[in-house]
Amino acid sequence: MKAAHSLGICLMVLAVQPLAAQQYPTKPIRLVIPYPPGGPTDFVGRTVSHKLSQQLGQQVVVDNRPGAGTIIGSEIVMRAAPDGYTVLFGTGGGTFLAPLILPKVPYDPHRDFAPVSMLVHSPQVLVVHPSVPAKSVSDLVALAKSKPGVLNFASVGVGTSPHLGGELFQSLTGTKIVHVPYKGTAPAMTDLLSGQVQMMFTSMPTVLAHVKAGRLKLLGTGGPKRSAVIPDTPSVADTVPGFELVTWYGIFAPARTPTAIVRKLNAEIAKVLSDPESRDRLAAQGLEPVIMTPEEVRRYTRQDSGRWERLIKAAGIKADK
Repeated sequence: MKAAHSLGICLMVLAVQPLAAQQYPTKPIRLVIPYPPGGPTDFVGRTVSHKLSQQLGQQVVVDNRPGAGTIIGSEIVMRAAPDGYTVLFGTGGGTFLAPLILPKVPYDPHRDFAPVSMLVHSPQVLVVHPSVPAKSVSDLVALAKSKPGVLNFASVGVGTSPHLGGELFQSLTGTKIVHVPYKGTAPAMTDLLSGQVQMMFTSMPTVLAHVKAGRLKLLGTGGPKRSAVIPDTPSVADTVPGFELVTWYGIFAPARTPTAIVRKLNAEIAKVLSDPESRDRLAAQGLEPVIMTPEEVRRYTRQDSGRWERLIKAAGIKADK
């Protein structure tokens, strides 16, 4: 009798999940972005939420919750009810990198979040000051090898994507380049443009205007292949096999969110990313829409975190105290 009773409860739960997904959503959805308004994460989040609101018939409300290296916003979602009404705008350089760098992060991104959907990939680019006598990645490698410890590269802080890009470049090329961390993109760009630092890995939208004006030289893109936005620029990997530096953004729900709701959200987001208007808006900012199933997102994030964890340990990277 007890076994039959337990089986009955399980069957009832399984029956309720598809029903909940059919009715979902019945109220606004909160999209927590753990970054301040106005940046590329905000642009992508609002582009997707606007179209998603139209499709679902319920408003998807953007809630910017910056602070503590994305930990504040991420923890809000981790502790939210797993019902699909609070979701996280997660990033590889924030949500998934923070636990590898910072002490006492209150969540495990692989355990405490359910992958919903990938959104975009944004290949980082390698730029140098015009005074650097290098016209290509191979020129830069040769220059760095001939002058170990003389060149320096800027980043927006220890453990950030630009920092890890520089460390990966050194690791794969056998070069020694001095890391100069800054507290944000603006001061780093100021010193790069003035020639105080010679090179930097950064997002495409940040530097394209400077490249077109001749204030910086664009040597390569961090994607595994050339970007459609800058098709004449080779991939760094063409010269440095194994190099890949791609910023990615995705949507995550609290762990234990019903699978049926996760799949419904995934399907609706795929429609957004397939919409020509949305794709054009994202592409104009150097962002490449990427459609993945929740299972594919999980595999991708584990693989991506794993390779950065190995680099962080090998390079002895630790958070600023």
